[in-house]
Amino acid sequence: MNVLVVGSGGREHAFVDALSRSKGLGRLLAAPGNPGMAEQAECFDVSATDIPGLIALAKDEKVDLVVVGPEAPLVGGIVDALEAEGIAAVGPKKEAAQIEGSKAYMKEICRHAHIPTAQHKAFQEVSEAIAYCETLDRWPSVVKADGLAAGKGVIIVQNAEEAVAAVRGMMLDERFGGAGQRVVVEEFLEGEELSVIALVDGSCVAVLESSRDHKAAFDGDTGPNTGGMGAFSPSRLLSRRTYEQIEERVLLPVVHAMAREGKPFSGFLYAGLMITDEGPYVLEFNARGGDPETEVLMPRLESDVLGLFVATAKGQLEEHGDLLWSSNVAFCVVLADGDYPESVTPGKIISGVDKAAARDGIKVFHMGTGLSDGQLVTAGGRVLAVVAMDSSLQSARDRAYEACEDIWFEGM
Repeated sequence: MNVLVVGSGGREHAFVDALSRSKGLGRLLAAPGNPGMAEQAECFDVSATDIPGLIALAKDEKVDLVVVGPEAPLVGGIVDALEAEGIAAVGPKKEAAQIEGSKAYMKEICRHAHIPTAQHKAFQEVSEAIAYCETLDRWPSVVKADGLAAGKGVIIVQNAEEAVAAVRGMMLDERFGGAGQRVVVEEFLEGEELSVIALVDGSCVAVLESSRDHKAAFDGDTGPNTGGMGAFSPSRLLSRRTYEQIEERVLLPVVHAMAREGKPFSGFLYAGLMITDEGPYVLEFNARGGDPETEVLMPRLESDVLGLFVATAKGQLEEHGDLLWSSNVAFCVVLADGDYPESVTPGKIISGVDKAAARDGIKVFHMGTGLSDGQLVTAGGRVLAVVAMDSSLQSARDRAYEACEDIWFEGM
């Protein structure tokens, strides 16, 4: 079976790495891919947002299954276009992908399905949003850009002045581009964050093992929120009781609600949760695998990944059987450009990746890399995901940081 992975980041590299070990794999392709993925897959210079180009590539190369990594092509309708050509895909159709494409829509689905989530209000008018923020009396609160903002469109505010500034930054200054044309202002939930990702085939849900990501840019839990600076799996927060609560109160209700609305969800469904004293509350839903959560889940998954993805795309998850997982802990440290999450300057030479990857139990996934005159260089804010596997969280963490010391680029 010929498989095409769409995307160029660490999540997609983790998919490629897992698929490369699958039985029944024919050719493995990536578009556009990255230098790390090129070691295991044929890379084609087609952008992840070039839907006509990706369709043509899949047809020309006789691709049987497409695994879509990033959210933009999903919201843009790539799965609809692939299915129109008779090509199976892992990912939701355009209407179902709105669960990530619009935070206001996600909140409406939660309301219809009686899924616990923070109290909120959505605004399309700047003046109304500002007036609401000026009347708030519960701090901190949260201001979110409604649309896709690459994991960065969330600002925790401590008072009305900060809330108004966040609204102005999103709606007037277009800090997050078109994503901030509408904003959601919601209450701040206290607890511990947890990521739960499931594969969904329209009706059946296969919950993956737990993971937890880390948003703060710098070591010591300092710096601005980012798209994700690390992750580990499994999370100690996921007891059997919590696992069952999430499946029963969150995942199954949202899947059934979307099916009732005529927007059946298929593919990776990511639930960003806050575990409170009252149980799990939904912070967000994403229509794809988390990044960097995927980088710690794929190395632990011992079931055949290709078989699992085919079952997801063809509505056969119920027949697939239980998923098999390594008992080891996976721990990821993201190495980023020092100016991330603000604008960064690409082209910095990277050294030591091969040395780090040669260590036992270490995988280095490329998140934002390129080639210049045959040398590996930075090509994004988040550059590499260094993942260690070991028997305990502490030992995996230590090994990941030891491997990070092998790698260097300016401002890392």
